[in-house]
Amino acid sequence: MPDVPSHLHTFLAFDYGLKRTGVAVGSRLLRSAQPQGTIQAVGEARFAPIEARIREWQPDALVVGVPFHPDGASHENTERARKFARQLRGRYRLPVFEVDERYSTTEALQAGAKDADAAAACIILEQFLRNLP
Repeated sequence: MPDVPSHLHTFLAFDYGLKRTGVAVGSRLLRSAQPQGTIQAVGEARFAPIEARIREWQPDALVVGVPFHPDGASHENTERARKFARQLRGRYRLPVFEVDERYSTTEALQAGAKDADAAAACIILEQFLRNLP
């Protein structure tokens, strides 16, 4: 994980998908995250609700889950998630951290989440927060 400056305290995380993007918010202090629902939008349309969440939560930085194959190899969705992270960085001028999100949706479903995408974003963010100094 890249070095995360200690002045960054509030994070908004995304579990990116082509049709749905799960969202969670969390804090460095509590090292926990809360799901914030799933954005049901594609392409450019997803950025209006993302912008609303950024205005609401005023995060210091963003976290994006990046999927990989079980063996660690990249695939199409790996590149899509990385492109999404670059778009967030460019649009909102906030630091964006990428987290390996293998199995986050599976874990969310196994836990019985009603909104698996938002729960996966929560898992991604909590994993990120656990690894902060």
